[in-house]
Amino acid sequence: MTKAAIIGGGVIGGGWAARFALNGWDVAVFDPDPEAGRKLDAVMENARRALPMLYERALPPEGKISLVSTIAEAVEGAAYIQESVPERLDLKHRVYGEIDAHAGPDVPVGSSTSGFKPSELREGVQYPARFFVAHPFNPVYLLPLIEAVAGEDGDAAVVARARRLLTSVGFFPLEVRREIDAHIADRFLEAVWREALWLVKDGIATTEEIDNAIRYGFGLRWAQMGLFETYRIAGGEGGMAHFIAQFGPCLEWPWTKLMDVPELTDELIATIAGQSDAQSGHLSIRELERLRDTNLVAMMRALKGQGNAAGALIAEHEVGLPRPDVEAVPAVTVERVIPVDWTDYNGHVNESRYGQIWSDGTDGILRAFGAGPDQMDKGSSFFTVQSNTAYRAEAMAGDRVRCETRIEGVEGKKLRVTHRMIRESDGVLLAEGDQILLHVDMKTRRSAPPPPEMAARMEAMARRHAEEQQ
Repeated sequence: MTKAAIIGGGVIGGGWAARFALNGWDVAVFDPDPEAGRKLDAVMENARRALPMLYERALPPEGKISLVSTIAEAVEGAAYIQESVPERLDLKHRVYGEIDAHAGPDVPVGSSTSGFKPSELREGVQYPARFFVAHPFNPVYLLPLIEAVAGEDGDAAVVARARRLLTSVGFFPLEVRREIDAHIADRFLEAVWREALWLVKDGIATTEEIDNAIRYGFGLRWAQMGLFETYRIAGGEGGMAHFIAQFGPCLEWPWTKLMDVPELTDELIATIAGQSDAQSGHLSIRELERLRDTNLVAMMRALKGQGNAAGALIAEHEVGLPRPDVEAVPAVTVERVIPVDWTDYNGHVNESRYGQIWSDGTDGILRAFGAGPDQMDKGSSFFTVQSNTAYRAEAMAGDRVRCETRIEGVEGKKLRVTHRMIRESDGVLLAEGDQILLHVDMKTRRSAPPPPEMAARMEAMARRHAEEQQ
């Protein structure tokens, strides 16, 4: 397997390790913190639950995560190195000196720094061109954005290779063309944070009221359209030019205090901390992380259904994930994790979602003998005319399941298949399905015999399935 080295295994470094490992990379993590193993396990527990829920296919087999005792051991044989140590430039330079001494000169080294520029990071290193900024966003195992900053004197080829590697594990490496303090996203966040501090200090709003203004309003718009596209719509038929003409003069009004920072006195800190405790102190950090991840998965899956924003990235990444083995007997037609949006008020999978598993299983078997979506362009398809489900055990969000599908009968234009949905962790049979399909001529929208070549492949697969059962 390909290997990644993570230097610093805290919340951010642990998130990097999880993203790589769950996409099939082996990962070596170096962190001198005696609690590093426990903290890394906590991040991995959240990531194993959340990331696979984004996809309709199973992620690759998980890579091995090793907690090692030296940087030299971590970077040995690594194809990619990510530094996530605290924001102290002297510490980063010491770490880079060790990386330079033990890693090949062409191995990309990304830094999770939220503020330092690449030119600052490279000072005094032996192979400066391969160091760049790869600034992620928490939780790193779910959020796709990486701010990739090559900066002055960076090696464009090394950074381009790093961006391809990051894309392969589901990230969106946004190229920041010129280096600047705090890159792009954190500059926006700082502006919002600065204004929020004033609103609390001046007694205008509490921490909860500010969060409500974001999550019930513009935060939802930003999640799918960003800033400029949102304002383009606000300009109506006149678009962005009309919006700026109409609202541009407001920028000269004293609405904000973006250039001023309130003094973070003990009183102000106590006020903010007290309001935050009142807002969400009844939940542990782990419970808040689970809530955050669950909400992010649901929102990103909704965007995926629309092929938009972060959802489009997930769909694109999913195309490269391995398909199940439909040539096996019985055919394995679905391998996936049950997502949070499939469960109902009882806490288990809603009955309608078993139909989704059967539908995906049938699509898998149809593709195996040449009757997949491409066949539509040739003028025919299969329609389901009967479907039955027997529920055997509860399935929950986070369960990894597989669907085993058999062809039970081929009679002219009729095809009968059966499915078994099995939980991977303990082999429990969760449900069984039985479907009858008819081949349909898409011009007449009526049933018709399948083309001879397709019929021959169907019959051959049916014989193989029947022989295995004997």
